[in-house]
Amino acid sequence: MAEYTALQVTNWFRATNYADMQHKEMVEPLSQMKVMKLLYYAQGVMLAAYDRKLFSDDIVCWKYGPAVESVHAKYKGQKEIVPFDSGRTLSDTDLDDFQLVAKDDDAVSVLSAVMVQYGDKSAIDLMNMTHHETPWKETKQSSVISPRLIKDYFNKHILA
Repeated sequence: MAEYTALQVTNWFRATNYADMQHKEMVEPLSQMKVMKLLYYAQGVMLAAYDRKLFSDDIVCWKYGPAVESVHAKYKGQKEIVPFDSGRTLSDTDLDDFQLVAKDDDAVSVLSAVMVQYGDKSAIDLMNMTHHETPWKETKQSSVISPRLIKDYFNKHILA
């Protein structure tokens, strides 16, 4: 029952997306914007379902929805964050992060549920969804979205 960094959880999403692109048709590479929203939903579900954070990083209220500054800093200037050209793969560190998170049954349960519920939506669809949700609407721009606000919202509206 570890708490991960947002980058480790991002690598779980990246590795999952990379594997899907290898074995399924019509799978788009994961974008930075989309992973930000998936991180928000995963954190919310973890808080509501297990009363603990999935990752330690704060989620901030940005113009385009909830975001994690460390993930933005790592992928700044990149739209797609998964290699999709032939011959390019994920790094050993990326795969190690995936394996670390994959050992946590609660984390995998949450991440898999988030992928089922939100994985087929576009980054823009997810952004629009978050803009109608209390945690983003009630937080001042560039401020940290309170984990308590996220948890309460997810308990009442997402897991209910």
